Amino acid sequence: MAISLFSCSYFGIDTYIVEVEVDLSRGLPVFNIVGMGDQAISESKERIRSCFKNMEFEFPVRRVLVNLSPANIKKKGSHFDLSIFLGILANIGKIPNIEIFKNYLILGEISLNGKIKSVTGAINAAILAKEKNFLGVIVPFENYNEAKLISGIEIVPVQNIQEVLDFFEKEISVEDLCKNADEKNIEISKNKNDEIKEKDSQNEDEKIDFCDVKGQFLAKRALEIAAAGGHNVFLIGDPDSGKSMLAKRFTTILPEMTEEEIIETTKIYSISGLLSEKDPIITKRPFRAPHYSATEVALAGGATRVGEITLALNGVLFLDEVGEFEGKTLETLRQPLEDGKIVISRANFTMTYPVKSITITASNPTPSGYFPDNPLCHDSPLDIKRYQKKFSGPLLDRMDLYVEMRQLKKEELFCETLSEKSEVIQKRVIKAREIQKKRFKSNMLNYAMTKRQINKYCKIDKKTQEIMKEAVDNLKLSARMFDKLLKVSRTIADLAGEENIKKEHLLEALNYRKK
Repeated sequence: MAISLFSCSYFGIDTYIVEVEVDLSRGLPVFNIVGMGDQAISESKERIRSCFKNMEFEFPVRRVLVNLSPANIKKKGSHFDLSIFLGILANIGKIPNIEIFKNYLILGEISLNGKIKSVTGAINAAILAKEKNFLGVIVPFENYNEAKLISGIEIVPVQNIQEVLDFFEKEISVEDLCKNADEKNIEISKNKNDEIKEKDSQNEDEKIDFCDVKGQFLAKRALEIAAAGGHNVFLIGDPDSGKSMLAKRFTTILPEMTEEEIIETTKIYSISGLLSEKDPIITKRPFRAPHYSATEVALAGGATRVGEITLALNGVLFLDEVGEFEGKTLETLRQPLEDGKIVISRANFTMTYPVKSITITASNPTPSGYFPDNPLCHDSPLDIKRYQKKFSGPLLDRMDLYVEMRQLKKEELFCETLSEKSEVIQKRVIKAREIQKKRFKSNMLNYAMTKRQINKYCKIDKKTQEIMKEAVDNLKLSARMFDKLLKVSRTIADLAGEENIKKEHLLEALNYRKK
């Protein structure tokens, strides 16, 4: 009789249960794995054979068949090793209590000497186990920290095959395994903190802060508004005007990540294989800055990988020198920036990746780098038009704040007065976000307001309406830009602690539109 164990696999970022069926029968000795597995799954046969030998178990001289069900979906990864190994052991009578298999999802890559190595997607497996009412999930010790973020189920961290067998035979409890894992994690964390303290003391002068950037008060204010309301920003300006410096310091004014955001972001990085033993959980907001040579798949994602726009989840996507990106590549951003998700469609399947980040784009105004009215600009009108065509129209429509940045004047360069520190700006941002949390009764920010919510929370008086009507005529505002203008005005009012949008809030929002 075939013995069934349970593991999981991934379709995009979605996780589904895989039943691992292991059957031994008479016939020529052969070891087959069926169920549309990839190369890593196929190679697990050799790892399992060697592991049997090195652990002094006798590999059965029989026909061994492993079926990964559902068999019509492509599966990848080495995390099926452990469940297949245990299934064969159970078939030869080394694990008497096979009923325990029904209670756990099992993940783990095995080494040739029986050690269990880390895998991708452990936190996703823990979430799936909880949703499907499993008792718990058996994961490698190295994946314990990310998996234990999910409460309400047993997380069984194991370092080797023998620990799994001892757990099944009740010679060691979940509590003991978790205690051992916690003790080792405390030691690792202590060493990590010592390294961080030593590094911080060495690099005290290298810490980035908004006060490092001289002048550019309009751009700093725009980024404060963006941080408070989740708005996208387009920075355009001369070389060395501070565009990249400001963008790189943007995360210093964002609030700390919530527990929900930590889990959400860690899921993406876990399934992408970007977590490490030193950083098993994403607790700092991601800052992704792909080079302008990035392809469409690298930016948006594809059938087998998550794109940069999704890796920036709950953080920042910074596109520097956006005018150098391929036009077709930039076009892939249009739908995700509007819909908050990106849909990858292929012949046989469709997968959806989440998009929830603040996008900052930066560019020079012309190929030579300077504004056309600058004497240093020697580009022809045709060259300028061709260059700016890459980031005009629909893409600019999706940028909430547009800021022009000029080179600093002599007086600003020699000014020794420090501007506001990131900590001061961050406090205002947090206060504005708390107002939004009370308003929407969730963690939603102003940028995500629907049409009904705009009508409800962005009411303006008659005088302010007249200003808006003039802006529509003079700036040729589209319906999308009209809504975005009201959303930005709402955020400015929140930063000021005002219940209603006033004339000065709308005028400031209009200041961040392309003239």
